[in-house]
Amino acid sequence: MAKNLVIVESPVKANTIGKFLGKDYKIIASAGHVRDLPKSQIGVDLESNFEPKYITIRGKGDIISKLKKEAKAAKNVFLATDPDREGEAISWHLAHLLKIDEEDKCRITFNEITKNAVKNAIKAPRAIDMDLVNAQQARRILDRIVGYKISPLLWRKVRKGLSAGRVQSVAAKLICDREEEIENFEPEEYWSLIASLQKKKGGKSFDAKFYGRADEKIELKNETQVKEILKKLKSKDYVVKKVKKGEKKKSPAPPFTTSTMQQEASRKLGFATRKTMIIAQQLYEGIEIKGHGALGLVTYIRTDSTRISDEAQQSSQKYIEERYGKKYVPEKFRTFKNKSASQDAHEAIRPTYVDMDPDSVRASLTNDQYKLYKLIWSRFVASQMSSALYDTISADIFAGDLLFKANGSKIKFQGFVAVYTEGKDDEAADEDVTIPELEENEQLNLKKLEDKQHFTQPPARYTEATLVKTLEEEGIGRPSTYAPIITTIMSRGYVEREKKFLFPTELGKIVNDIMKNHFEDIVDVKFTSELERKLDDVEEGSKVWAALIGDFYGPFSMTLKEAEDKIGNIEIKDEETDVICEKCGRNMVIKMGRFGKFLACPGFPECRNTKAIVEEAGVSCPKCEGKVLVKKTRKGRRYLGCENNPTCDFMTWNMASEEKCATCGSFMMKKRSGKKETLICSKEGCGYAKEGEME
Repeated sequence: MAKNLVIVESPVKANTIGKFLGKDYKIIASAGHVRDLPKSQIGVDLESNFEPKYITIRGKGDIISKLKKEAKAAKNVFLATDPDREGEAISWHLAHLLKIDEEDKCRITFNEITKNAVKNAIKAPRAIDMDLVNAQQARRILDRIVGYKISPLLWRKVRKGLSAGRVQSVAAKLICDREEEIENFEPEEYWSLIASLQKKKGGKSFDAKFYGRADEKIELKNETQVKEILKKLKSKDYVVKKVKKGEKKKSPAPPFTTSTMQQEASRKLGFATRKTMIIAQQLYEGIEIKGHGALGLVTYIRTDSTRISDEAQQSSQKYIEERYGKKYVPEKFRTFKNKSASQDAHEAIRPTYVDMDPDSVRASLTNDQYKLYKLIWSRFVASQMSSALYDTISADIFAGDLLFKANGSKIKFQGFVAVYTEGKDDEAADEDVTIPELEENEQLNLKKLEDKQHFTQPPARYTEATLVKTLEEEGIGRPSTYAPIITTIMSRGYVEREKKFLFPTELGKIVNDIMKNHFEDIVDVKFTSELERKLDDVEEGSKVWAALIGDFYGPFSMTLKEAEDKIGNIEIKDEETDVICEKCGRNMVIKMGRFGKFLACPGFPECRNTKAIVEEAGVSCPKCEGKVLVKKTRKGRRYLGCENNPTCDFMTWNMASEEKCATCGSFMMKKRSGKKETLICSKEGCGYAKEGEME
């Protein structure tokens, strides 16, 4: 038996750590939580200080028996679960089952799974932090009370199987509110007027935008107004009256927090938040790297801090100087200001070994692991580099007394841009806009005047990236909860995603209306944000967890009673389809099940016929000419398959386009890689491909 037992959550993490410690250490994985509240009941004593009733999680008996046996034989037991509230709670539950005293120095934490970090942690064990545990317990109990008290009400009043969550309901409300804004939006007309100008001696033309007069900006609101301006501009000379040259400095974005990593992976890689976290966890826990063994490639992935350790900054600056040159290293270490709600418990997300660049480990990573690692590595390295410098020029150009403005910029020194530029939700990009060298009182040639009518646009629907950004800005949830929040509201059928945009379903709108009208505090952004701050107070030891729940539960129980009395029965009519039930002849309806929508006979329970919803792709199978159907895996991933399956094995993850192959006439498929799209022929062996246009 080993003298020392180290317990972690996952087998991958156990394998990585096992490479760093000698034969005197045995590493075992608990496979996540070992105790939790029961599923069959609320599991919280509402009459006795909200005491939770924990039970051993079903299926964990063998693991717990093994842990008890190994712990009994070991001289020292180290609990090495993740360094956050959830990890602290898992260690506390393990300590309870293994009969380890809470005050024993058994807890070790590390922000990165590297040899030095693990060995240093082993040398400095501490007692379990009960403030962290109590903050996790308080969140778990709050969520349980809300879920187990409101959900049965929805079952009785609306439909069996519905549920409401404390933080998820706020996220759903944000999406519903945005949809309402879009529906109620009234567009307003406006116009733009752009002069395309050229120097007298020729050269490339450039654009100048109409501004107004020297002392007055004029908003162009209708065609009549534009025509009046165009009349005044007739036969006018365009003269440069003022030229201003300058230099603009642009600083890099900070290294990733959980939120910004999820946002950027959504923008640049097209990853869903859940996918990002799964891949990031793999990079954190450790991957077998050829020539190096198992390595944790990135630091802890659940953080809201942009802080970087001195050691990491020093190694990054050394790497940057060697790879890019001294001028790419800033004069002093960069520091980034954290948001006021940041807990700053961990560093930002960064590579554990900066000199292990993405291409050097590519052969050991899956394609998705490589993409995310490259994103994290590039963002971190860029964050420690010199600013980019731009030469700027602006010119005021008059036609009579009417003013046009032209602005240009050109990169002078790349700095961090040599490695990375941050993505934007509106897909705008920093590009060089060149205008020629201009001199004051210089006269220009007018090439053309272009007037355009525009209309103001409604706010865009949320994407996963912009929803995560809003949740973070509003202080709703914490780094570990963003991905589960989005997954939950989608799996419940309250929100759907079309292309990259999130929109509420009819069911989502109905549940949101009930929550908004009868549980105002639960879906109130400020109330939820304030509750998050109180949970932080519990973590810091300045608030008692049971008192926090008591303050919440008193008003909540009154609200619950009022809602029970006020809410009448709400009938949600199932959407009828033109698909006829072959067993009884009724029109089948759309139902929501565990794995999404399906068709069911409305004659239930007399007729129990159900079938999958068939979505035709509108193209013919390149193998047998049968219809191609859009199908879904159990996890919701879409793919194309032939209706004649299993006799025809045609299947592809690529979606169909409207184009036909110029070589063989089969349909072309959209193959995406990040923001790039290629059209490829669906017929095996044809090989025809062309560059596509992103939607």
